[in-house]
Amino acid sequence: MKNITVIIGGQFGGEGKGKITSYLAVRNNVDYVVRCGGPNSGHTVDYKGERFILRLLPVGVINPKTRLLIAAGAIINPELLFEEIKFCNLEPSRLGIDYNTGIISEKEILEEKGSSLRERIGSTLSGMGRGVAKRVLRDKDFKQAKDIPELRQFLTNVSEEINSGLEHDKSVLVEGTQGFGLSLYHSPYYPYTTSRDTTAGAFLSEVGISPLAVKDVIMVIRTFPIRVGGNSGPLANEISWEELQRRSGYPHLIQEFTSVTKRLRRVAKFDLELVKKAVVINKPTQVALLGTDYLDYRNKSLSNYQDLIKETQEFIEYIEQEIKIKIMFIGTGPTNEELIDRRDAIKYRDYKAIEKINILR
Repeated sequence: MKNITVIIGGQFGGEGKGKITSYLAVRNNVDYVVRCGGPNSGHTVDYKGERFILRLLPVGVINPKTRLLIAAGAIINPELLFEEIKFCNLEPSRLGIDYNTGIISEKEILEEKGSSLRERIGSTLSGMGRGVAKRVLRDKDFKQAKDIPELRQFLTNVSEEINSGLEHDKSVLVEGTQGFGLSLYHSPYYPYTTSRDTTAGAFLSEVGISPLAVKDVIMVIRTFPIRVGGNSGPLANEISWEELQRRSGYPHLIQEFTSVTKRLRRVAKFDLELVKKAVVINKPTQVALLGTDYLDYRNKSLSNYQDLIKETQEFIEYIEQEIKIKIMFIGTGPTNEELIDRRDAIKYRDYKAIEKINILR
């Protein structure tokens, strides 16, 4: 049964994958959410007045019925993980960590801080790159989750658990990290990339599931893409946050900071070419476009597509025509509640169109 949905980013991270993943975890009452990647990127969820900034736990934590898993290909910092478990008041029985999940510690963080990675490529210095390198080199210091006594209560075989769940018609969200423009292999901006691949296929490999089990790939993009502050690489059509405020009509200054380093992010106008490249490699079945309130403040908090201002609707239709994929989710603000879910409306509209064609025949 094809019950797997993969969530990916189509730009440079920070697109809102956490928002879409957590929304679907609740809206679709998903059985499993699997987190890939590591602590070098955070996913933010604003839900019912609470903010969750999670670098390791799956954002499906907001649905108490969802089983949370960390993939074999992921790398975690146990100290940070236990902080998040405490913050979320998470019952240990809800979390499963693969035996082979990689481990990093303060040692890897200090090694990165002693390098020139931040100056050269804007690294977050979370120890992730060093951990990936040690894993590849089979370094004797590299440990896996099964080597850490404190993690024994969480250990599981994530691949087996997911594949067994599929046999029983369980639903799965694979929570990808960062964005296509940061892919170690496919970004056009190497070496200004992250330490691993960030495509849908790579995330499936981390989890240990076949592409043939995938039902949907949802690519999340922003109206105004962002990059980590500092020397983090090219960003086409970069503008200032002050310019964005002027364009949008926001009544106050807009600023965004990275969840890991707390540095002011860089921001730019929409880059269609990068999105098209992401589409070619990831073949998404649906797209989520977040930040329509940045296009025009009058879109803020709207919940109906028809209420969006005309120019915003035209922008959405333009993107759909160019990438030939429906934009099913539209963000009108940062919270989970500020989201237009077009799935039912589009299905109904398409059904009525087909029905009309059949009548004419």
